[in-house]
Amino acid sequence: MKILAVLIVSLTTFLSAYAQDAQTITVTVSNATSNTGTIKFGLHNKDTFMRKNPIQVAESKIEDGKCKIFFENVPAGEYAITCFHDKNSNGKMDFQSNGMPLEDYGASNNVMNFGPPQYDDAKFTITDKDVSLDIKL
Repeated sequence: MKILAVLIVSLTTFLSAYAQDAQTITVTVSNATSNTGTIKFGLHNKDTFMRKNPIQVAESKIEDGKCKIFFENVPAGEYAITCFHDKNSNGKMDFQSNGMPLEDYGASNNVMNFGPPQYDDAKFTITDKDVSLDIKL
């Protein structure tokens, strides 16, 4: 019986420690120009930023120009989020022949310079608390 009690306490301690190390990021977009299509999100670290393989992805329908998604079980660390309004639901961001985007996009911290978002402008840190972000397209 003592062994069972020790195992239960050990497992509970392990799960509590894991839960403290993994947070949830809530992301809200509230300025979509239409309800057509979806908004696609990518959670990145420095190595995956602006590449095709984010750490996590999410997608949301748009209602009244707004949407909300959650990235769950995110370990402590430094991250950035990118998103775009996939108006035609083709699964990719569309560009003009000169490289200018045809669809609205945004990044965490809402720093919008001429050109694509930069990791150093979009990065934020997760520690031991959940994070909520508003991204403007």
